[in-house]
Amino acid sequence: MKRVKKGKQTTRDTRYSSYLHPRWWPTWMGIGLMWLAARLPLKIQWWLGRRIGDLVYHLAARRRHITEVNIRLCFPELSGREQQALVKKSFQANGIGVMEIGLAWFRNPTSFIPITRVHGLEHVDSALAQGKGILLLGGHYSTLDLGGSLVTEFIEADVMQRDHNNPLMNAVMTRARERRYGMVLDSRNLRGLLKQLKSNRIVWYATDQDYGRKGIVFAPFFGVPAGSITATSRIADRSGCAVVPFSHFRREHEPGYDVYFHPPLDNFPSGDDMADATLVNKTIENEIRKHPDQYLWMHRRFKTRPSRKDPDLYRKEAN
Repeated sequence: MKRVKKGKQTTRDTRYSSYLHPRWWPTWMGIGLMWLAARLPLKIQWWLGRRIGDLVYHLAARRRHITEVNIRLCFPELSGREQQALVKKSFQANGIGVMEIGLAWFRNPTSFIPITRVHGLEHVDSALAQGKGILLLGGHYSTLDLGGSLVTEFIEADVMQRDHNNPLMNAVMTRARERRYGMVLDSRNLRGLLKQLKSNRIVWYATDQDYGRKGIVFAPFFGVPAGSITATSRIADRSGCAVVPFSHFRREHEPGYDVYFHPPLDNFPSGDDMADATLVNKTIENEIRKHPDQYLWMHRRFKTRPSRKDPDLYRKEAN
């Protein structure tokens, strides 16, 4: 499979035999630890994940600051103490998410079906009946890998991914996802995406990060102008596909997971990029509010500002 990077085509090498040199041994050791941890009972994994989150909270000052800024901007109605509690809880949730990567890569998700509830699967069935494919509008929740793996127990789907910077980790990740998804598309492979939609396939697609200034409008996200890509509208317009919002969260008070599918976005695309991006952002925002701690707040969602002269929201001097 080919992926495009900086205008060139490079090969995504997923052969384990390509990574036998000693320089890959530290990565192999990390992968081995993930494999072992994935065998632990779920409750223990969640406990370990929270402790990882606590540790990262104290050690990763930069990520903690980014999270604090995002929480302050998106939840101004919370008191300072409540905002800080949400920041800490978010690190714990994402620590659990790190443990769940091992579950997604190295465990058969069938074992989690008894503790997984699926809501709204009828929306997927009715959208597929239209024959134009489905763009699953997802988000970067802390259950990202495991949630996606669980989803494929109920539907057949493809996925778009941004390749990992470490080629060996990328090989393990891609091979794991290829076992669960029909096709693992590079995030830049729009031609491949459109081809899959034309074949009435379901493709997992996330739009909720800051991808720079190209091809965006500044639509509100939690009331804050955020660089929001217009590609979702273009894809829906060219393919005629249904855009079905979905999310996945772990339960707070008992081991288990919930997967939500919602009715396709109405009147989408509308022909108005700002209106479309606002609808997409609001849809994802509504899902985040179900479990706000289980979102990837460590990402600089508001890095790109409406004006190049606007101050960097993540510079401590600007706060």
